[in-house]
Amino acid sequence: MATVLVIIPAYNEAENLPRVIPALRRALPQADILVVDDHSSDATAQVARSLGARVVRLPNNLGYGGAVQTGFRYGAQQGYRYAVMMDADGQHDPNDAPRLLAPVMAGACDVALGSRFRGKMTYQTSWVRRLGMRAFAFITSSLMDQEITDATSGFQALNRDVMVFFAEENYPSDFPDADTLIMLHFAGFRVQEVPVVMHERLAGESMHGHVLKNMYYILKMFLSIFMVYLRYRTQAGTLRPRPAREVEA
Repeated sequence: MATVLVIIPAYNEAENLPRVIPALRRALPQADILVVDDHSSDATAQVARSLGARVVRLPNNLGYGGAVQTGFRYGAQQGYRYAVMMDADGQHDPNDAPRLLAPVMAGACDVALGSRFRGKMTYQTSWVRRLGMRAFAFITSSLMDQEITDATSGFQALNRDVMVFFAEENYPSDFPDADTLIMLHFAGFRVQEVPVVMHERLAGESMHGHVLKNMYYILKMFLSIFMVYLRYRTQAGTLRPRPAREVEA
C-alpha cells in the first residue's frame, strides 16, 4: 500500500482534472490520488475515476473545508502516513508536490506550506484579495512567532498526526486557511514554508472570483482567527499537542 495520499477537493472540475491528475501521477508515481467530489453537478466523479483516481462523492455540498476534512478522514482511516493537499483547478503545480513532501517525510516539520511568495506566482489577483493575503500573513506570523508569507495557501503536505488531528473536530467547514495554521501552532505542530509555483486556474470559476466573495472571505477569516485565538486563551488543553487516538472507521 502507498504511504502517501494526495487529497484533491473538487467541485465541478471535470474540465480541469484531465490535466491535473496525469501531471500529478508523473510527479508522484508512488502516491494514491483521492478526489473528493463535493456533490458536483458535472462529471467530476466520472472523469476522476476514468483517470485512475480514487473517488469519494459527497451526498451534499459541504464546501471546501468539508471536502478536505473528508479526505483527511479517509487518509487517517486507511492508514496513510503522509498527505498532500492540492486544488483541482490547476493552480497548484504538481511538480512541486515532491518538494513539499520532502521536509515532512524527513521529520523536519509536521506541515509543509507551499508559498507562492517564496516561489513564483504567474497570475494577478484582485486588490481586495492581495490586501487580505498581506493582512493574514502579518497576523499569522505574529501569532505563530515565525514568518509566514502565504497564510492562505491550500497547497500543503502533512504527516499522519496532523491528518488525524484535522480528521476529528478541528477543521473549518468553509474556508480553512490562516486559521488552521494558527490552530496547528497552538496545538504544538511545526509548520515550514516551501517555495512553490502557483498558476491561474485552468478553467471554471474560483471561489474568490468576485469582490463580494472576497470581502465575505476576509471578514469570515478574521472572525475565525479570533475564535481560534479565543479558544486557545480560554480553554487550555482543547488543542492537543499530539493526537494519540486514531480515527474510528
